[in-house]
Amino acid sequence: MYAIVEIAGQQFKVSRGNKVYVNRLEANEGSKVEFDKVLLIDTDGKVQIGTPSVDGARVAATVLGHLKGDKVIVFKKKRRKGYQKSNGHRQQLSQILIQGVLGKGETLKDEITIEKKAPKAKAVEAEVVEAAPKKVAAKKAPAKKEAAPAKKAPAKKAAPKKAAKKSAE
Repeated sequence: MYAIVEIAGQQFKVSRGNKVYVNRLEANEGSKVEFDKVLLIDTDGKVQIGTPSVDGARVAATVLGHLKGDKVIVFKKKRRKGYQKSNGHRQQLSQILIQGVLGKGETLKDEITIEKKAPKAKAVEAEVVEAAPKKVAAKKAPAKKEAAPAKKAPAKKAAPKKAAKKSAE
């Protein structure tokens, strides 16, 4: 069973247990929300299409958290004019967990829960590492290299010969 629902101006295909990122919702983390603008419902091949939405149908969801999306870089440039501008943007998003697609008069039977894992105690480990005394290694004298064979001095060039003076007859 799936439904196509409009959430915060966008359409999503959802089914029970899906996690969806939508534009930021006004609800707090952990609160339950319902979306009643369901455009289509498919129940085991039986399709109901709304005009514009299906009467009495709704989608129940739980807000898992609020976060920011990936950064989008906007770059503008006008060639040969010395104008260029760079700007970044991160969209505010909400992550929701779809609890179920409900038809007319239906209620939610059981909820899906997500257990959050406790963060590991990395800070404690870091303190222990910093408290350990640091040993300073003594610098060793560099090992002597073998004597390189003596370089031969460049051979001197003979002085240019002077042109012989023509002797007077």
